Amino acid sequence: MKRVLIRADSSFAIGHGHIMRTLVLAKKYRKKGYEVYFATLDLEGNLNKKIKEEGFFVYILETKDIQELIFLIKEEKINTLVVDNYEIKYEQEKEIKKQTNIKLVCLDDTYEKHYCDILINHNISADEKKYKNLVPKTCELKCGAEFTLLREEFYKYKNKNIKKTSIKTNIFLAIGGTDHSNINIKILEVLKEFDNINVFLVTTSANKNLNELEKYCKDNTFIKLFIDTNKMAKLMRKSDFAIVSASVILNEVYFMNLPFIAIKTADNQNDIYKYLKDNSYLVLKKFNTKKLKKCVKILKKV
Repeated sequence: MKRVLIRADSSFAIGHGHIMRTLVLAKKYRKKGYEVYFATLDLEGNLNKKIKEEGFFVYILETKDIQELIFLIKEEKINTLVVDNYEIKYEQEKEIKKQTNIKLVCLDDTYEKHYCDILINHNISADEKKYKNLVPKTCELKCGAEFTLLREEFYKYKNKNIKKTSIKTNIFLAIGGTDHSNINIKILEVLKEFDNINVFLVTTSANKNLNELEKYCKDNTFIKLFIDTNKMAKLMRKSDFAIVSASVILNEVYFMNLPFIAIKTADNQNDIYKYLKDNSYLVLKKFNTKKLKKCVKILKKV
């Protein structure tokens, strides 16, 4: 039996993107008959419980030391290692390969140097040419929107007609599962100035500012708050446009052909921010009240 180990983490600080996209990959491997496992750190605000709920076993690592990971690979007779972790660098990947001769798959979205057999950059901005001299010549590159890791719900709802029950403008709002930049309420304050809108606000129970957010939503009836929802695609399909971080979720919005405003909330979003700006999409380098208001006015007229 072929066995796959996925090395990825999630937390308040890291966010949930690495786990959410590798869960999609894990399900693809499982459909092909592979046994799939996760190896993660037990960080505050992690998604380890969700991984288990999806039917995957989770090995909790005690350290970031790759020797612990190498021992696990050998002990469990793993054939393929998937790495989606910014802290595991080229030299460490090379050492893993040297000691285990494992098939190594790396997920990357910041054009780092990798020692792997397959590299996946599933962002819409991904450019295969930029990996020249960054990966071995034998490395298989999978770059761009055609390789975006999407849950089944998005394929189900992409072309589904959902009748609107209101003449109001529906706005999908999602600034990451943990909203580490803490700008949800700032965005809602901007949207509050507009008439005839509904906001579908999506977040998770790992959001440190959830109590404050729940109170704000309770006092403002134009907002519908969704916590840990499994109806992301359906909510997007019901929406007229989206406001999202320039992160993994942008790939989902793009796939659904939903007009959007993207806000860069972290440095690892620089590449996708530049791509969006160069291609005349509505994108903000950081949250700005006046610029966001201007962008909302543009989309509300469409």
